[in-house]
Amino acid sequence: MTLQKVSQIFTKILLKALHTKLFHIVFSVIFLTLGTTSVFSQENPALNTVTLSKSDLKKVKDSTSTTVDTTKKNKPFLDGVVNMKSKDYEKLDQKKKTVTLHNEAEIYYTDFELKAGRIVLDYEKNLVYAGRLKDSAGNYIQRPVFKQGDNVVEPDSIIFHTKSKRAKVWNSRTNQGELFIKSEISKKENDSVYFMKNARLTTSENIDDPEYYFLVKRVKFVPKKKVVMNSTQMFIADVPTPIWLPFGYFPMSEKSTSGFIMPTPGQNNQQGYFLQNGGYYFALSDNYDLAVLGDYYTNGSYGLRAETSYAKRYKFNGRANIRFENNIQSEKGFPDYLKSRQYNIQWSHSQDSKASPNSRFSASVNLGSSQYYRQSVNLNNIGSTINNNLSSSVSYSKTFQTVPQVNMSLSATHSQNTNTQQIDMTLPTFQASVDRIFPFAKGDGVKKGIIKNISFQYNIRGENRIKTTDSLFFKPQMFRDARTGFQHSIPISTNFKVFKHFSVTGSANYNEVWTLNTIEKYYSATENKVVTVDKNGFESFRTYNFNVGIGTTVYGTFNFGEGKKIEAIRHVVRPNISYGYTPSFDQYFERYALDASGINFSNYTKFDNGLFGSPSNSISNAMNFSISNTFEAKVKDKESKKGETKKVILLNNLNFSTRYDFNADSLKLKEISVSGGTQLFKQKMNINFAAVLDPYAIDNSGKRIEKFNIDNGGSLFRLPRANVTLNYSFSSADGKDSSKKSDQNVQNGGREDDLFGVGTDLSDNKQSLFGKDKKEDEKGTNSEWYNTKLPWDLRIAYSMNYNNSNRQDEIASHSLMASGNIELAPRWKVGFSSGYDFVQKGVTFTQLRFERDLESWRMSFNWVPFGTNTYWGFFIGISSSILSDIKYDKRQLPDRVFRQ
Repeated sequence: MTLQKVSQIFTKILLKALHTKLFHIVFSVIFLTLGTTSVFSQENPALNTVTLSKSDLKKVKDSTSTTVDTTKKNKPFLDGVVNMKSKDYEKLDQKKKTVTLHNEAEIYYTDFELKAGRIVLDYEKNLVYAGRLKDSAGNYIQRPVFKQGDNVVEPDSIIFHTKSKRAKVWNSRTNQGELFIKSEISKKENDSVYFMKNARLTTSENIDDPEYYFLVKRVKFVPKKKVVMNSTQMFIADVPTPIWLPFGYFPMSEKSTSGFIMPTPGQNNQQGYFLQNGGYYFALSDNYDLAVLGDYYTNGSYGLRAETSYAKRYKFNGRANIRFENNIQSEKGFPDYLKSRQYNIQWSHSQDSKASPNSRFSASVNLGSSQYYRQSVNLNNIGSTINNNLSSSVSYSKTFQTVPQVNMSLSATHSQNTNTQQIDMTLPTFQASVDRIFPFAKGDGVKKGIIKNISFQYNIRGENRIKTTDSLFFKPQMFRDARTGFQHSIPISTNFKVFKHFSVTGSANYNEVWTLNTIEKYYSATENKVVTVDKNGFESFRTYNFNVGIGTTVYGTFNFGEGKKIEAIRHVVRPNISYGYTPSFDQYFERYALDASGINFSNYTKFDNGLFGSPSNSISNAMNFSISNTFEAKVKDKESKKGETKKVILLNNLNFSTRYDFNADSLKLKEISVSGGTQLFKQKMNINFAAVLDPYAIDNSGKRIEKFNIDNGGSLFRLPRANVTLNYSFSSADGKDSSKKSDQNVQNGGREDDLFGVGTDLSDNKQSLFGKDKKEDEKGTNSEWYNTKLPWDLRIAYSMNYNNSNRQDEIASHSLMASGNIELAPRWKVGFSSGYDFVQKGVTFTQLRFERDLESWRMSFNWVPFGTNTYWGFFIGISSSILSDIKYDKRQLPDRVFRQ
């Protein structure tokens, strides 16, 4: 065989091998030794590509595994494992040294991830190219998403060097915290420095078409640290504004950072020009912070505030505010010159239910000067102004899982009347109780009968009670006047049935009081009067009483027949009669002279005005009568297609009660109390009424006399007092009340609703008609304008009080109040609060509210047109906290009348 013949045969064998999978397998082994780990799908051989299936790779076996490879290995062209995939194809071009991924391409290499419509990996130049695809309509789709660490960039296209980590990006989109950035061209120098050209900075989530943005020629961007830029101009709706800065600096951090809070300028009639709510914010840690704010007025007035919030996950959370204002009225030398110092302390603390199942600590504190809410120039809250009481409570409770169970609590309370300026405090109150014990019944047995139902408890309560005023608050005299004592009580009770349908309850109660404060009364000849002296020292007294009652429940149904609009009315009656007896405790009483005659004497007990009351030297022997009624109707359900019925409440309750005192010298029958209430319109309207009926007549001075009114020429009963209230709250949200609670009102001790307006804390402009969480309200709402349905809510409150205690026959108070909100269009809402006093014949407090939610901006106007709290305020500013100082805030404060 000639050499030419041999060459032809070898060529045929080689060509035949090229069309078999053996060549592909051999090539795969060679390619894998160079460091490539990608798996390729079938592709056209004419494109200089290699195709391998996973099954082919599994068939590859290393026949030289027993030999030692002494050749020097080449360094792989990639530093790590490359994982990649795509929807259409993955193409390897050996000639160009590239790998191409097409349609929904993804590549994961070292510390970065890249997703795009098309990705090209040049493993010779260590470059990655990524870009978009065009759909059938010619629109670009599948924008690249580049992620490295926590930084995410969404450009139109990107080039990335896998070795140096440098990159060049076109039309990049990224966000850092609340700041969104879009740049025409971006260059990434390393992991921590980016340079951008013609960048847009905004807090709007619609970064491609924002409501506003800052256009910056050049930017240096350090992720999580800062943004430094040169010439900057603000654009609103793509229209340039005269707001221009030669340079700018934005600190960037995922954590809270400290910084200055810009004040709001303004002017009012009494205090002149002012700067309000300027200060410094301290980002102390992830668990708590502190803001220190201040006000200054040109007439010398000033205010200081400290606000802090704290939280620990699964443990507790809370907030505290301390406010102080030194307000000056008029000028020195004028007769109306006055200084008014007011303060307010608020603290709320709540414990997570998961923190401790057997113990709990909570706090709700609102105390301060009685005139704070009426005289503060940094707070306009009518609901708090008319509230006559401030209250506080700090408590700790613990349950001991013993048998029987023991409950213990320790608390400090505060109650303050802002009209009388009287303050009542308990520092502290201790309480403990042992669960009810049934001594004559087995623990798991049935308790039936008078004996087995006998049970008793043990309760103890100790108080250190202080009664003082504003002027003496936390002064030494306040603590000297404290009263301390303990009360022990053991209630014993039982219940049983008689005649099958009557329930009988019997009880006896034993009380023992320990006190450290008593009194002594005596006639002083030198002063010629009775002198009362406070005594300190341990004293005690013991009392007891007995009670027994019997009651039953009677059901009555009035049937009108099936098929009628009202098929039946059900009447439930619960009568109850009880008898109570308390003996006389004369042993605790002493005699003292009323004068020097030696004839006039009176009795007193040293425990008078005691912390837990005092014993009585008269017998209490009385019977109580009460009867309650409930009325329900069974009516056709108009909404039911099957003709079913539903229950409708006609009267929630109609109650009558009175008392007959056997030991009274006269007027043994007490007044009859009547009360009732019902709900109408799917329980959206609440109606309550109450009245007092008196069977006795009165004399010309209005005093009750021992003569029945009917015998005095009158009716069977007199009507000394009566009142009725009506509350109606409804909305367009499928009959449900969609109104939001006013957190600012509640925080300052006011009402939850906005009948007395929405409270305005001038140091916090976050209060919104759209509610606390605006984004939650936007879920499921159409961004288009409303056609026929406008979301709205309305509250109506009506009140009337009648007084005829001394034949006045007058309406003491009579008023109607209303408040509501309506969304004229998405993100545009108006609200009002007003009322009318029918007795005074005038409009009560009125507030008008307007608000426009501009997505990344918020605009609001609050106006009180008349009255002592006349006020208006306009605000427009960026909602995001990072740019919260970009705002316009103008207001006219109410003219306060200060008092010391």
